Amino acid sequence: MGRQPLVSIVLITWNSAPYLQRCLEGIRRQTHLERELIVVDNASVDDWPAIIGKAATDVIRNDDNRGFAAAANQGIGASKGEFVLLLNPDCFLEAEYCAELVSSLQIAGGKFGSATGKLLLADDPARVDSKGIRMTRSGRHLDIGQGEPDFEDGDAEVFGVSGAAGMYRRSFLDDVAIDGEVFDEDFFAYREDADLAWRGRLMGWRSLYVPDAVAHHVRRVTPAARRSLPAAINMHSVKNRFLLRLKNEGMYLALRNSPFELFRDLVTIGAVVTVERSSLPALGWLWRNRRRISAKRRAVQARRRVSDRSLAGWFQ
Repeated sequence: MGRQPLVSIVLITWNSAPYLQRCLEGIRRQTHLERELIVVDNASVDDWPAIIGKAATDVIRNDDNRGFAAAANQGIGASKGEFVLLLNPDCFLEAEYCAELVSSLQIAGGKFGSATGKLLLADDPARVDSKGIRMTRSGRHLDIGQGEPDFEDGDAEVFGVSGAAGMYRRSFLDDVAIDGEVFDEDFFAYREDADLAWRGRLMGWRSLYVPDAVAHHVRRVTPAARRSLPAAINMHSVKNRFLLRLKNEGMYLALRNSPFELFRDLVTIGAVVTVERSSLPALGWLWRNRRRISAKRRAVQARRRVSDRSLAGWFQ
């Protein structure tokens, strides 16, 4: 047998102590032995250092909460692996998770830049949390199978992978980075994984779902729970909904999807103006940063290798 490729596990923490012990246990149980663990902490005030102990190869401590996207970029920048597993602390990996994803990516070939296993709901393991990302014509991105009963299925190509436990080839991360950023730090948190998936698709990369790799995820942010979420989370969700499309959507898809997108946009803006006024700063941010967004769009579109017509089938 040949030497195993190194897998870099990037674990981002922010007051995540209640989940860390189980998360670390899942990492320790991995049958893929060639791995490193990089922990990036966003100014937590809990006892995470005592829980992490000596488990990490490298620890990066931020003085303030830089957001998920920036912390992920820090971890990726410090990593050395041929494969990078981005892992949420509220995710528990079964023992074969890394081994199955690495093997499947190697078999699938070099154009598959990312892979995800089958994520099950931690509080109901008979139901699915995510089998990857799917896109809708209304401009939403959703987790495939979320809340549905689990069943046996096979490997499949998906639009992209959830950042909760997504594995990426180093070559993919290097190729899709824009101005040194793999994840766009303007997203701060939420939808940054969909942005990366869409950008990867534009640049000709593909994504894989591997059901033999199993993990359990505590799903805390859902549309149904929106009214109970912190205002900052909802604000970023609104901002990033528009930012995702403004950067990645070409004219063909914009015209094709416009009846669906415009209706949902009006509903979203109406809700922000009347019910969820704490999200109004999202609209102000988009306006103030319109030139910045335009520059990012130009950078992405200049490097696209795949037409919107070829991608249209992914938007259902």
